[in-house]
Amino acid sequence: MADSGKAFDLKLFKRLLGHTNNYRGTFIYVAIAAVVMSFLGVLRPLIMQKAIDESIVPKDLENLVFYISLMIGILLLEVIFMLTFIFFTNWLGQSVIRDIRVKLFDLMLSFKLKYYDTSAVGRLTTRAVNDIETISSIFSQGLFMIISDLLKMIVILGVMLYKSWQLTLIVMSILPLILYATRVFQRAMKVAFEEVRAQVANLNSFVQERITGMKIVQIFTREKKEYNEFKAINEKHKKAWIKTVWYNSIFFPIAEMASSVAIGLVVWYGGLNAAEGGVITLGAIVAFIELSQMLFRPLRLIADKFNTLQMGMVAARRVFDVLDTKSNIDDSGTLLLESTKGSIEFKNVRFSYVEEEEIIKDISFKVAPGETVAIVGATGAGKSTIINLLSRFYEINSGAILVDNKSIKSYTLKSLRSHIAVVLQDVFLFSNSVLNNITLNDTSISEEQVINAAKKIGIHKFISSLPNGYHYNVKERGVMLSSGQRQLLAFLRAYVSNPSILILDEATSSVDSYSEEMIQVATEKITKGRTSIIIAHRLATIKKADQIIVMEAGKIVEIGTHKELIKKGNGYYKNLYEVQFLKKEAS
Repeated sequence: MADSGKAFDLKLFKRLLGHTNNYRGTFIYVAIAAVVMSFLGVLRPLIMQKAIDESIVPKDLENLVFYISLMIGILLLEVIFMLTFIFFTNWLGQSVIRDIRVKLFDLMLSFKLKYYDTSAVGRLTTRAVNDIETISSIFSQGLFMIISDLLKMIVILGVMLYKSWQLTLIVMSILPLILYATRVFQRAMKVAFEEVRAQVANLNSFVQERITGMKIVQIFTREKKEYNEFKAINEKHKKAWIKTVWYNSIFFPIAEMASSVAIGLVVWYGGLNAAEGGVITLGAIVAFIELSQMLFRPLRLIADKFNTLQMGMVAARRVFDVLDTKSNIDDSGTLLLESTKGSIEFKNVRFSYVEEEEIIKDISFKVAPGETVAIVGATGAGKSTIINLLSRFYEINSGAILVDNKSIKSYTLKSLRSHIAVVLQDVFLFSNSVLNNITLNDTSISEEQVINAAKKIGIHKFISSLPNGYHYNVKERGVMLSSGQRQLLAFLRAYVSNPSILILDEATSSVDSYSEEMIQVATEKITKGRTSIIIAHRLATIKKADQIIVMEAGKIVEIGTHKELIKKGNGYYKNLYEVQFLKKEAS
């Protein structure tokens, strides 16, 4: 990024603080606690000075007991404030990231599918999980700790000047070196942490993709190649972290050495002054040693906490980049599609996934209510794209798509999609029970309704044969089921939603004959009495369709019934039918 070397992004920080508005009471308490702790911390060296000069040197035991009791009381107060301070800063951090994570996930639910086409899943997972968790450290370990330390340093300097300006000047003479080193350190760590977060995202993305595609890796014996590539990515990740360790290993010894030099100078000058009967007492020297330690320690810790703050800010920028993404489908429609006849019309529709590469080229067709339309064509003809456009997963470039003679853009997205059910070729099942995968946790659909629906389309026996039946956990992506079984559950999921418009990518190429027979029965049941668009892969479906749309290279080349199209002498459908569908049926 252009501003990656910038030590602190104030605008981004203000935006992040805006998320604490709902927790103003906690925020105010934490701020007050930071102020109180800064004053309580300074009282200890001052009491120690009093105890030495007024009790230990003159050997006044009774007065010493008083000062010891006072110090114990102050320590107890410090403990109470520190305990509540740490608890509430962490509570505030977790509350803020909970709100941001919910907001981020809600936004991701509304993104166009095009966004996910071009975004790595592992990278988005990093944003939603790792990066947001890192943001919490801004509150728990960064911001308020830094404020508390800065306040403590200001109070310490004030007390030191009041006690002895000479010793204060000695201590202050070392301060510019530490401040300069801290500034350089902060800038270097900002760049280093940008690189760390980038490498973490790359690592997550690579691992996620390879685990998901492990079957392909093993089928094509890519284990060695993927192993070597992972080693290279992991090495970059290590080097990014080593860079942060290197900067730390340089800075902290410099800060420690400067602190030791300051203490040595205080003892040297103060000791000589005390020995010669000057104004500096033994108690003042001890107090200044403690105060100088308290002054330099926060500086060293601030640098470390600033690292934490920087990591949180880098993570916040990445999360806010996603939050600022404008990639949602326009949902400005006002009409509620409460009930629909199911008529569909495409009028001169053009569409491209990539600019200037049209996939759908000026297509027009009508589907009457209750009709079953089969779409056929070679791979890449644009069949699946029609499904995506009707459901408004993508926006068309020009033309219009009508449902019940009104543009689909005039309806609210939720009401439009609530009347459309889609069964895709690649069925996705969640790591959950069969029942929850069918209802998608819709409490309005009872288990009894699901069982009755399964009986109607002929798959109840199959589900009942599973361990725990409808409560069988199919695991991630439904790996415990065959492709045919997953397809059957997808049919049932569509059926129980009782859609007015049904869209089927009716794939059976990798399905056993038993599952295929059940799918055929299920198809007939769920398409009956409702408008259906089917990307057809079986001759039986094509023959039963009310009309067939034949596509080639994004265009409709023929429309008609099976009987009408088969009569065309050298028609595209006739050739496709003879070469593709008859061959499939014969095999």
